[in-house]
Parts: sequence; C-alpha cells; structure tokens
Amino acid sequence: EAGIEIIQLAVSVMDPHNRYVTGLREADFAVFEDGVRQDLTLFNHDDIPISLALMLDTSASMDEKMKEAQDAAVRFVRTLRPQDKAEVMQFNDRPTVLQDFTADVQALEAAVRRTESSGPTLLHNALYVVLKDLARQKKAGELRRRAIVMLSDGEDTGSLVTDEQVLELARQTEINIYAISLRAKGGSERNRMSFSQAAHLLTAMARETGGQVYFPNSISELDAVYDRIAEELRTQYSLGYVSPNKRRDGKWRRIVVRIPEREDVQTRHKIGYYGPRGG
Repeated sequence: EAGIEIIQLAVSVMDPHNRYVTGLREADFAVFEDGVRQDLTLFNHDDIPISLALMLDTSASMDEKMKEAQDAAVRFVRTLRPQDKAEVMQFNDRPTVLQDFTADVQALEAAVRRTESSGPTLLHNALYVVLKDLARQKKAGELRRRAIVMLSDGEDTGSLVTDEQVLELARQTEINIYAISLRAKGGSERNRMSFSQAAHLLTAMARETGGQVYFPNSISELDAVYDRIAEELRTQYSLGYVSPNKRRDGKWRRIVVRIPEREDVQTRHKIGYYGPRGG
C-alpha cells in the first residue's frame, strides 16, 4: 500500500469586486466530497512553492505578436519567487522544451527570448505533453502547487490527440490550467470556427482544473493578464483531506468548497477527481 493519498486542492477565493481574498483561516472553509463534509488534514496559505509550465504558442500566426508576447512572458517570469520552479516550452508543429524546470530566472528569461514563430499550431499535442511532464514533477509528500500558464492564438491545426483526450488527462491531474487565448484579427469563417472550438476546450479545461481562461482583446492587455495570474498563484489556499471513500471503483468524485460565513465570496478549484481503481 503506497501510503495514504491526500486529495490536494488549490483554492482561489474572490470577493464581489473580483479581488483575491487573503487572511482566511482553516475554520472558514468547508470542503465536501460527493456532498459529505471532509476533515481537512492540510491547510496552508503561506509561501507554497509552485512548479509552473510556461507555454508559448510559436506558430506562424503569432509572428507579428511575438516580441510583445515575449516581453509579457519575461515580466511574468520575474514574478516567480526563489522557491518556485518553471519550465519554458514553445509549441508549433511540435512542443519543444527550451528550458527545463529551474528556479533560475535569468535562464528562464533567456529561454523566452529564444522563441521563434513558424509552422502550424498543434495545441492539443502540446498540452498533452506538458500535463504528462508536470505530473511527473510530483513527489510523494511534497507540498507544491502545479500550474500551466499557456499563451496561444487559439486554433489547433491538426493534433493527433483529441480535445476529449486532453480534457480527460487534465481531470486526472492536480494541475491548474491558465490559458490566455489571443483572438486573431479578422480571419476567415473557418478560422473563427476553429477559434471557438479551441476557446471551448480551454474554457472547459480551466473550469475542470480550477484555473481560468482569458480572452484579451489585444496583445497590449497581456501584462495585465499575466499579472492577474501571478497574483492568483501567490494568493491561493492549499487544502487537503483524506477521502473516507475507500471504494476502488475509479469513479468520479465531485468536490465543492464553501466559505459558510462569507456568502459574498466565490471559490474556484478543481471540481473533482477520479477515485482509485482496483488493486
């Protein structure tokens, strides 16, 4: 038996003005699994280290946006704290890791600057690879949040992996997915169709994992979006509990987090997980 599995949640809490709420205590939270209130075995709001995958779309369609995208990503990398680690990956027809997980901000900046645009966008393939990569970063007993922050201009132009497969993999991990989806200006009917398909997938992934998707109107809004994501990552609460459900049926278990004393706040977190199978 490989130890007791703690169900870990990264929870974002927002007030009615969409500001992050800090300073809540363990007693303020109520966590339910399939409607049953759980006892928390883990509560932390201090500086929990983050492992972050920074993904940049470098397909040909990003060409004239590349310089500004790089500047914004570099600014974001500089918000990382000494205990955080990040990797930089570009994706077009294939995902390429330009810098493996490191806390070295200069190395990360240099990797961002090395991105070059060409070729088509295989968005699903890239997400699939990164989810697998980050899942491998997990060490037993280590308290570390894992997140993907992805910038793309939307469409997938020919992945072998389907969006269902990507969504399924995302549901199986404890990784928050933040997606920034840049709308291509003008464009054909077909482009708009594939953009809305990609937007649909990114929205679903963010919702399922407790992340967020952003659709900035122009690249000039990128800094503000990255700032918002950085603030969220710094202000999340880490909650954990051991599920009393001992069934190894592999079934979906729904999670709800409430703050009973504060009716005015909203919480965001992954919406469930699959129970263990067999064994």
